[in-house]
Amino acid sequence: MEIVVFGAGSLGSLIGGALASVRSNDVTLVARDPHASAVRESGLELRGELEATTTPNVTTDGRGLKAELAIVTVKAFDTAVAAETLATGSYDVVLSLQNGMGNEETLADALACPVLAGTASYGAILQEPGVVECTGIGDVVLGARMGGRSEPGDRIGDLFAAAGLETTIAEDMPRRLWEKLAVNAGINAITALTDTENGAVLEPPADALARAAARETARVARSCTVSLSNRAAIASMESVATDTAANTSSMRQDILTERRTEIDAINGYVVDRAAQQDLEVPTNRILTTLVRTWERGVGVR
Repeated sequence: MEIVVFGAGSLGSLIGGALASVRSNDVTLVARDPHASAVRESGLELRGELEATTTPNVTTDGRGLKAELAIVTVKAFDTAVAAETLATGSYDVVLSLQNGMGNEETLADALACPVLAGTASYGAILQEPGVVECTGIGDVVLGARMGGRSEPGDRIGDLFAAAGLETTIAEDMPRRLWEKLAVNAGINAITALTDTENGAVLEPPADALARAAARETARVARSCTVSLSNRAAIASMESVATDTAANTSSMRQDILTERRTEIDAINGYVVDRAAQQDLEVPTNRILTTLVRTWERGVGVR
């Protein structure tokens, strides 16, 4: 299959590298230099829990590309620009594997092809240009963004599974997206602000804060007619924190390298949707305010 990975940083390169290891796939990474130049010159090396050396195509210009599948892995705040760029090309189907909420709607508004929703819990770190380390085996969950069965979803799910990626084809993606949001709301901002690994949210005093953020997220989900109990949201957050206890969250990586975070699409999204429903989410509001204050302080907001 012809595949474009748009936004091939750590996760995008991990997914793209795994797909490129299947000989029948023709993968193009849209990445930034110096990573793009390193892949072009020496190939892409996957280390850690997934190991492979592949030679995908790579470009720094995502305009005018054509493929059967585009996988979007850019940061949430770059989704609108990615959608505009993707619209200059031609794709049969687009899959979002991004953190936060609202990405699929932004893509669907700009593109004529079907847009699938997805989540990915694989741990990935770009160790150096051309080298990505898989720090933890997770899974990819994908399906129709509005829920239900999807022929493109079935086909793309089979493609991922054939590349050795743990994959679930889901018919309840709206709920899955809110559950993933609860996980991120409970883990990312706390570990970023405290410079700790994911396991920190399982122990006092951070555990109560993480549970409150996940609980508030579930409450907002239910107000948006998505069935997600407090118990399920907290259990999912704690399960992910346990499985990735030694990992560094993506938001913590952003703060360590003084990059803009995805706070607006995670805790900030909970705050915004809560306001629309006249709900109070004090934990998510405080975490959002603190991270946004840090962003302004270092000049990335």
